[in-house]
Amino acid sequence: MENETFRPKSKSDRVALLLTMFFRIFADAFFSKRYGHRAVVLETIAGVPGMVAGMWTHLKSLRNMQQDEKGWIKELLDEAESERMHLMIFVEIAQPNMLERWLILAAQFCFWHFYFVLYVFFPATAHRMVGYFEEQAVISYTEYLNCIQNGEIENVSAPKIARDYYKLPATARLSDVVMAVRADEMGHSRANHRMATELKGDGVNDIPSGEEISPSVNSRR
Repeated sequence: MENETFRPKSKSDRVALLLTMFFRIFADAFFSKRYGHRAVVLETIAGVPGMVAGMWTHLKSLRNMQQDEKGWIKELLDEAESERMHLMIFVEIAQPNMLERWLILAAQFCFWHFYFVLYVFFPATAHRMVGYFEEQAVISYTEYLNCIQNGEIENVSAPKIARDYYKLPATARLSDVVMAVRADEMGHSRANHRMATELKGDGVNDIPSGEEISPSVNSRR
């Protein structure tokens, strides 16, 4: 599966990419190749942007007394719900300890406030950053899948919560769950890049298309 990478075209895009790589430093430092635990923390953070953006868009619709003609409120809240379910799934798989649970709490608290301010004042940059976040998630889950397929991580049975959510068969394994989650993240990446582009008024309404996103096989999280 090729990893799609949005090519930064403006100062705003470059800031979003730099912020993404800055946050990645912490993920690499704390979790390295402990992909299950890494997923728990990252999905905790990933569940924030959709809720913040959906809430703010909802309030904006109320203030302006206008319909959400683009349907962004539902799309963003659906994204938040998707990320929340990813978290529930990987909590079941990784079984984080108390220290990691406190780290999750601190990460969510800090990131919520950071993202809220960023979204209120620079929504296009915020969506672009999430698009890059999700690109990194696709890369991370691809590496996770490779470790499973190479035998470095045991390909255990998929937990019931994952089978129910993704409607997987009773024989589903961890690798099936990782592939399903990775597909979700790819969709979130495309959606947020599209929203960022629309907010900037670049005239590109469908991401990826043309030269906006290029496949990157060798990218690494």
